[in-house]
Amino acid sequence: MTTEQKQGTILTTLDHQVPPFMPENVEMMTATVELPPGHPGTPPHRHSGPVFGYMLEGEMIFELEGEPERVIRAGEAFWEPGGDVIHYQAGNNLADAWSRFVVVMAGVPGEPMLTLVDEAELEARRDRRAPRPSGAAQKA
Repeated sequence: MTTEQKQGTILTTLDHQVPPFMPENVEMMTATVELPPGHPGTPPHRHSGPVFGYMLEGEMIFELEGEPERVIRAGEAFWEPGGDVIHYQAGNNLADAWSRFVVVMAGVPGEPMLTLVDEAELEARRDRRAPRPSGAAQKA
């Protein structure tokens, strides 16, 4: 995270990524996601392009294919490359509070921004999922 000030405006860079690809003639969507206490979030899915997000409040269990699950907390940024990568989890890590985040998604025109992954594909790609801790994600 970096902060700079110019003419009274404070700019704080939360995350800086160079996505591996951007769809041709990209469509962009900005949305808020609100998860009630303990909600598991959207089932395993993928996005047609990269997704950038920011946790407004609460905590989210976040897991992408090939990466260990982790907890994203309020004030933290996150991203995922989209494309062929499965997004396993984006659930509320809190049992007693709502979690809210904003996402900016880039997508392929005419394709859904989010596509669910079926059980057969999950099984076929089981070896690509990082080992998972026993129980819920660990809070740091």
